[in-house]
Amino acid sequence: MPADTPTRASQPNSQLGAESSAQIHAERDAIETKLASARTRLILDKPFLGALVLRLPMQPAKPDWCPTTATDARAFFYNPEYIDSLSLDQTQFMLAHEALHCALSHFARRQHRVKHKWDLACDYAINPLLIDDGLVPPANAQIMPLYKGMTAEEIYPLIDDNDQSETLDTHAYDRDQDQQGQDRRGNLDERDVSQQTTRQQTSSGEQGQGQGVNAADQTKTESGQRQADHEQPEPAPSNQMPPDQMPSDQAAQDQAAQNQANAPAPLTPDEQETLQVQWQQRMAGAAQQAMQAGRLGGELKRMIDHLLQPSLPWRMLLARYMNSLSRDDYSWSRPSRREGEYIMPSLRNHQLDVVVALDTSGSIKDNEVQEFIDEIDALKAQVRARITLLPCDAELCSGAPFLFEPWEQFCRPKDLVGGGGTSFRPVFEWVERQAMRPDLLVYFTDADGSFPDRDPNYPVIWLIKGRRTVPWGQRIQLN
Repeated sequence: MPADTPTRASQPNSQLGAESSAQIHAERDAIETKLASARTRLILDKPFLGALVLRLPMQPAKPDWCPTTATDARAFFYNPEYIDSLSLDQTQFMLAHEALHCALSHFARRQHRVKHKWDLACDYAINPLLIDDGLVPPANAQIMPLYKGMTAEEIYPLIDDNDQSETLDTHAYDRDQDQQGQDRRGNLDERDVSQQTTRQQTSSGEQGQGQGVNAADQTKTESGQRQADHEQPEPAPSNQMPPDQMPSDQAAQDQAAQNQANAPAPLTPDEQETLQVQWQQRMAGAAQQAMQAGRLGGELKRMIDHLLQPSLPWRMLLARYMNSLSRDDYSWSRPSRREGEYIMPSLRNHQLDVVVALDTSGSIKDNEVQEFIDEIDALKAQVRARITLLPCDAELCSGAPFLFEPWEQFCRPKDLVGGGGTSFRPVFEWVERQAMRPDLLVYFTDADGSFPDRDPNYPVIWLIKGRRTVPWGQRIQLN
């Protein structure tokens, strides 16, 4: 080796630190590029998920609270080492995973439930949606085929209370009450320690001043010894060394650690409410754009349709529809000659013929059936409707049809039995055999059954409990 070529050991620490800092910056840039590439691919290939991911700024986080990835419904936090260990496809999965936690408002839906079980239920609900959409999960993703197509609320009671499985990510928007109490006690303990340290430093300073006065009485030998001791510089603690005297990569590592985020505080109730509205709006906009581009389908679309349905609007929507049918109108038909030559409008009212079909297969609870019947009875009195009730599971209930004139109370028959399979064909076949053309047919069901091959020539409203779709007619969601 030439004499003028310095070895790495002979290079100054500042130069070694610069090289290490450059390497760390390069690694950080590579991880940021990887995340940006994964996000761009989501925007191009999965526009719905990509639009949601764009709403989350990306922030490196300290690994002590974020071993993989996390979200507080406002940002995407990630452990750089974890992202570095993933493939690009798996990175897309993690970005979409956190975005769906926010879009599905998991941060505002826990209520009284145990946090760990709720977190598991949320992961079990999200991961099959992403896999069904073609994304590749990491090795530690929680997947249970039994829970496919279910919401977190439906999955939660199926999880064992002692299940200690780890979630794929950290749900930083929420904490248990006990943990919040520990955090508050921890903050108080840190404050107490800080105050105690300050008192000790103050006391030490006062003692030092007293010892300085007594030092004047010490012998010259002792004084000279102390002066000799002070002439020898004491080594500084390693965490207080100037940058040019640190180990080669210490300064760069400390700078990288300073750029990593601490755990965010859990959301307050007001923040949860505000963010829930914002994310619902974002999800609706992203879904509309994706559907217009023909890039949204499968289980993910069905879940979105269910969540975007307005909450319990069915009374208002059903009343509005029935009132529009029963609107009084004027007749301009020519009157008898004996009434004169003038044509005067005459008010004509119209009695509605409404068929009410009731799913008795067992999926509808008794209180829901009674609530539905009471609402129909209230509407019937307003619009002067004649009701034909057809309870049905796989076939019409014994004793059907049940007829109620406009002046009669619409009530549930005493001997209403069911509990079998579900088919909607018997109701429509009965109406067709009677050669009826009702003004409206209202069907109260969960839509889990076989439909007729074609829609009838009269309006049909499906009052649906659950997330299933209908092939025709107007669908009103009962949440």
